[in-house]
Amino acid sequence: MIKAEAIEKRAPKSVHYHTDLVVVGGGLSGLCGAITAARAGIKVVLVTDRPVLGGNASSEVRLWVLGATSHMGNNNRWAREGGVLDELLVENMYRNPDSNPLIFDTILLEKAINEPNITLLLNTSVYEVEKSGPDTISKIHGFCSQNSTHYELSAPLFCDASGDGIVGFLAGAAFRMGAESREEFGEKFAPSQEYGELLGHSLYFYSKNAGKPVKFVAPSFAHDVTQKVPKFRSFNANEFGCKLWWVEYGGRLDTVHDTETIKWELWKVIYGVWDYIKNSGKFPEAENLTLEWVGQIPGKRESRRFEGDYMLIQQDIVEQRTHYDDVALGGWSIDLHPADGVFSEIGQSSCNQWHSKGIYGIPYRCFYSRNINNLFLAGRIISASHVAFASSRVMATSAHVGQAVGMAAKLCIEKGLLPRQLSEKQHIASLQQALLKTGQHIPQLRLKDDQDLVQTAILSASSELVLDELLPSGEPQPMVFSVAQMIPFSNAPLGKVILHPYADEPTELQIELRVSSKADNHTPDVTLCQQTISLQKGRNCVHLAFDEADYRPQLNQLRVAQSESPLGYAFMTILKNEKVRLQYSDQRITGLLTVFNQINEAVSNYGKQEPTQDIGVDTFEFWCPQRRPAGKNLSLKFEPPLSLFQANHLSNGLQRPTCQPNAWVSSPTDAHPTVQLSWDSPQQIRELVLHFDTDFDHPMETVLMSHPENEMPFCVKNVRVLNQQQEVIAEIKDNHQSQRIITFREPIETTTLTIEVEHPSNVVPAALFEIRCYGG
Repeated sequence: MIKAEAIEKRAPKSVHYHTDLVVVGGGLSGLCGAITAARAGIKVVLVTDRPVLGGNASSEVRLWVLGATSHMGNNNRWAREGGVLDELLVENMYRNPDSNPLIFDTILLEKAINEPNITLLLNTSVYEVEKSGPDTISKIHGFCSQNSTHYELSAPLFCDASGDGIVGFLAGAAFRMGAESREEFGEKFAPSQEYGELLGHSLYFYSKNAGKPVKFVAPSFAHDVTQKVPKFRSFNANEFGCKLWWVEYGGRLDTVHDTETIKWELWKVIYGVWDYIKNSGKFPEAENLTLEWVGQIPGKRESRRFEGDYMLIQQDIVEQRTHYDDVALGGWSIDLHPADGVFSEIGQSSCNQWHSKGIYGIPYRCFYSRNINNLFLAGRIISASHVAFASSRVMATSAHVGQAVGMAAKLCIEKGLLPRQLSEKQHIASLQQALLKTGQHIPQLRLKDDQDLVQTAILSASSELVLDELLPSGEPQPMVFSVAQMIPFSNAPLGKVILHPYADEPTELQIELRVSSKADNHTPDVTLCQQTISLQKGRNCVHLAFDEADYRPQLNQLRVAQSESPLGYAFMTILKNEKVRLQYSDQRITGLLTVFNQINEAVSNYGKQEPTQDIGVDTFEFWCPQRRPAGKNLSLKFEPPLSLFQANHLSNGLQRPTCQPNAWVSSPTDAHPTVQLSWDSPQQIRELVLHFDTDFDHPMETVLMSHPENEMPFCVKNVRVLNQQQEVIAEIKDNHQSQRIITFREPIETTTLTIEVEHPSNVVPAALFEIRCYGG
């Protein structure tokens, strides 16, 4: 029994943590930043005011995670963000192919609590900041209502990933809300004058079939949507969750302090919509449906944006500008919404999405406050203009940013630097290289690791794919869209390509050889040469030969203008002809794709982006792959065969296809594919790092969308590692992740390492992107 005497007042229980880094905000940005920092070796306290992790991706909001891949609806090939975020998404695909948001919650929580360097504080709201000087935070205070505990958190470094920027706000960090004028940064998509309108909040709901008729009586606060909500006509009884992202409100209010007001208005809309669906008589298919879940907190898009030493702007995105301190990537469209959201007029678009031709880099100088010297910024609050924020705000991009901040914090602690000092050119390369080691992709950069013993090894393989044919399978398919086979260029001339189109009657086929204006892009916006092929009725055998004299001068001129290598992907483009059917192949090869000039309305892709006004974005076509199980390569023969899958790619510092496959791919006829590393003298091997192909083109949306498989078809599952005596010293079974690290208890002394892999299937040959070794 506890018996407490009456006293004047009491204070709650108080707990103090002193740590290396305090991360405030448990969304994907804060979580990925905390995990990255913890794995790098520093102590982290991760604080969030919610009962679960994930922010807008959690079961509390249920928005799918997306970034540069954009539902596979843009031209950003193999663009899924790497590092910790990739690990989370791949794990979710493996455990949760039906996209249950509750399962995703468990994956995020598990990853956090499994890191010994992370102290996780859930349900803890930060309410006060202490400073040791005008520009330095010394500690923050938080309170957890669930255990009635006050937390005092001190550290040399803080990261604000809270979405609304509570730490930056309380600390006096410079910030902005609303849109800049066109004149400030020369952004043509910005308004002619500054304004305070913002992107609003969204609230989602789920329904389910109860198996019997279900009555619904609307609460008194529900809107009559026939009178109040002009866009109610767009609803149907089968849509729910974040497919209703445009049920949005609050853009004309204070999206920080008016959040509760905004939530109530969205509740009124949702319950009014459900009343209309259930009781208007226009949706008989909804008779057995009942509400399963309605969000209690809204998903926020925009509030404060804090000022760093650099501000990301529209031109950085559209022109894909390179910065000396790029440490993350973006690739979502410039996606702005009308301030009135669901209450905007019928006919007004719910969003304005404008894509760039490829991914863009985000500089480190956007990730710390310009006036609070120990405050990192992560997530949607980074230093970006309103227009650029419209692209960088999405969760996968925000998580990629968080990872950069986590590694930056580790280096600051290690080197005794403040965040701004790390941005100096003599330090920034160490941050970039450390991130690349984790699998974080940074445009235009490759890993150059002097400690990697593979760099001094002789690499050999039991076989290397020499691709002479993609074998046909199934029936020829009609040309619903124009189609292009992506073929990586080599320094040798393009050979002959043989295909067998089927024509319903005599006709002509228009074929173009295209490339991207930038080698690492995958927008086929430059036509090098054209051919017209006459077809007879029935099966035709077409031998396509592109004369190097026709395409090489223009290609070289293009690459020299961009200061790039002559490599890149060629797009053998076959323009749509409804009288023609094409044969496809079940074979899947790392670094090869077929793309289509198709439509994806989910990301404002109508086959071609054509701005009607000069708003500073490009006109170009969309060429995108189809999702599996469709998504197949064209059936083709190559003369001479393609020889672009050598073992030496395993040490080139690239862990995904960019302008080349960048992978070792074995011959499918090799029964026991192996790679061997050989050294002139014995090496002490402590750690082995392997990078696998988990299909960086697949966006892996976390909720609502189901997926055709839970393991990526290119990923090698089983690996054995052998020493010079051919003894098995390590083994990986049932792998599904992109990066696997093997750490030996005691260093292994050997002059050779042999890595045995298994083919993922009989139509997918084994492939690896990278091997790295580190000494004892």
